[in-house]
Amino acid sequence: MAGSDQKAYLETETGTKLPCLFNPEQLSISLSTDWKGENLPGKQTPTLRYGGGKSGSISVELLFDTTTDGSPVTTYTDKLIKLLKVDTSLPGYDETKQNGRPPWVKFHWGKFHSFKSVVTSLDLSYVYFSAAGEPLRARAQITLEQFEQEDDWPRQNPTSGTPLPSRSHQMQPGETLDRVAAKYYDDPTAWRHLATANGIRDPFALRPGVRVDVPTLEV
Repeated sequence: MAGSDQKAYLETETGTKLPCLFNPEQLSISLSTDWKGENLPGKQTPTLRYGGGKSGSISVELLFDTTTDGSPVTTYTDKLIKLLKVDTSLPGYDETKQNGRPPWVKFHWGKFHSFKSVVTSLDLSYVYFSAAGEPLRARAQITLEQFEQEDDWPRQNPTSGTPLPSRSHQMQPGETLDRVAAKYYDDPTAWRHLATANGIRDPFALRPGVRVDVPTLEV
């Protein structure tokens, strides 16, 4: 995939963005399905039966470089590492049920938007250090595996200057926009972002069943 003037970034389930300081040189996508067949005596080629689809995967190498300001590059790589750890702030987490999990992410690069994915592997290499031993440059090889079925990817970015709809929410009976903002942003006052992104004039008059886009907020 050719490079883009727009910087690549990882969008997290909590609505934050982890920017890549330099765009990757390429992006590899792997898709596969499961077909099974039985070897039968006297038959050269078995008839295959479809066994279902498999999760897609994406492999990409990201570069983080803070040599221009001398700040530690771990500011970025620590956030990458966190994507492989259980996030107890995710909706539905219950310690008694032991259902903790890391957040899903999406990879964005120019007009390309990936499917929802989980980080299944991360290989970090710190390749440049300051005189004091502070890491200033790192390469991160990450593999993302599809989290759930999505039939409408890759997506296109909306017109430049508009919020990026990263996901959608279906309004429930008695639910208001400030409650949706509290759920996705941990901030009920962020309902204005939702209203602006969806062209909503009256945030308290939304009917149950209506879907609203939930735009990504900058870190």
